[in-house]
Amino acid sequence: MTGPRAVGVRLTYDAVPAPVRSWVEEQLGSPVVATAEQVGGMSPGCATRLTCADGTRAFVKAVGSELNPDTPGLFRREIGVLGHLGDHELWARLLASYDDGAWVALLVEDVDGRHPDFTHPGELEAVLSGTDRLSAVLQERGVPASVDLVDVASVFRKWAACLETLVDAPATAPLPPWLRSDPHGWADVLREHAGRPTTQVVHWDIRVDNLLRRPVGEVVFVDWGMAARGPAWVDPLLARLERVDEPWFDDSSADSPVLAEAGEDVVTAFLAGFGAHLAVRSVVAVDRNLPTLNDFRVRESRRMLEAVARRTGR
Repeated sequence: MTGPRAVGVRLTYDAVPAPVRSWVEEQLGSPVVATAEQVGGMSPGCATRLTCADGTRAFVKAVGSELNPDTPGLFRREIGVLGHLGDHELWARLLASYDDGAWVALLVEDVDGRHPDFTHPGELEAVLSGTDRLSAVLQERGVPASVDLVDVASVFRKWAACLETLVDAPATAPLPPWLRSDPHGWADVLREHAGRPTTQVVHWDIRVDNLLRRPVGEVVFVDWGMAARGPAWVDPLLARLERVDEPWFDDSSADSPVLAEAGEDVVTAFLAGFGAHLAVRSVVAVDRNLPTLNDFRVRESRRMLEAVARRTGR
């Protein structure tokens, strides 16, 4: 079975401030009698499945700024996105939200399901077809400019700048020597795509830990804190990263109509830019209450840059 690649150290529900827990029970209309803590993802806040005395079930996420100064903003973005997207079987329904300025919490539908197994052909195909369906649905549903979505174009420009300055990156950054000179001009590819106008809403954080498979096989996309505006091909690409270290990734990317239209060069440039960015961040970033994040950066960078080497014959 495929397990989450991103696993953090989370606050348990009973350690969440009492006012937040009181709000949860008020919203659900019944006392919480059982909890099941979840470990996927990197937030230091709680991520807990709840069962109430009357049988009501829900999922709660809660974080305070004292745990990490950036995570409350991700939760606020998720609240805004889910509130505007409305209900759909492709994502967990937002039930209620809480924000006292310091602590932010969401109550969402508790999806009856488990993470999909990317080694099982049928489950993997359900993820890929579900991602294509998600892209189509998001094209039909708008999120207003008042919701602060990630700008993928800005991310591409940041990656491009990183690739262009790798020659000056710290020697301790886990980068292959051949990449430090951006030998294939991937920075130009990323910058060119950053200049293309797009209004598409994308999930931008598709990983196995952000996917649930219902018992009937439908895939549900959770955790919308990184939701963005960007090209429609980025979500199908992210959905394939679980197996980026295998030749399967290359074949599957070539078989995807939207990725084939984007082109092999942009797929490789994406991997080079993302992998280089993570490698540099692994030696310069300062993380607060995210003790497993840096190991994740190093692992993911290595997987992506090894894929770049494979795709370019390095």
